[in-house]
Amino acid sequence: QAYLSYSNIAALTHLARKSGWDITKTLDDVKIWTHEEGAVLSFKVEMQVKVPSHVAFSLLSDFRLRQRWDRHFLTCEVLQAVSEEEKIYHVTAPPTMGHKPRDFVILVSQRQPCRPQEPYTVAVRSVTLRAVPPSPEFCRSEILCAGFQIHSNGSSSCTVCYFNQVTSGVMPYLAANLTGSSKSIEDTALECIKFLE
Repeated sequence: QAYLSYSNIAALTHLARKSGWDITKTLDDVKIWTHEEGAVLSFKVEMQVKVPSHVAFSLLSDFRLRQRWDRHFLTCEVLQAVSEEEKIYHVTAPPTMGHKPRDFVILVSQRQPCRPQEPYTVAVRSVTLRAVPPSPEFCRSEILCAGFQIHSNGSSSCTVCYFNQVTSGVMPYLAANLTGSSKSIEDTALECIKFLE
């Protein structure tokens, strides 16, 4: 478990540090970037939020609050509180065109910054739990690497960056969006900002 949580944080930190991000869309408080490497597509959503970074961190690290702003989360329950900083959740997501609803078993690792210039981190990856085998009513899907980095911009505002390394399980939710025919990423980001503020 210690290795899993370490590699969860490390994978997100590595993804955030990659060079070669292309900006695809800019709104007032939201920027969307993509990064392609072989068959792996990653995206980053950068949001300017008028709350202190520690407040954004506490709201974003509790995934049970995610349904309030992210319509891709139908349900979210804690399966196991591994430690203060690690929890395993079971998440269900609505069906996309012609598919069964999806479900995910995810490890969420949260870290406070060790040094002032470092961000708060909330890292997410799929894990396997014997207690929650795939169920026939859902299509079990996988998150390789996703999560939030929250950078302080002073005492009353912060920059929240959401990252996701896209797998085929997440692709149906994004395909229409990245080609510009749907605004789901932007809408979700704006809902997130509204929720945090």
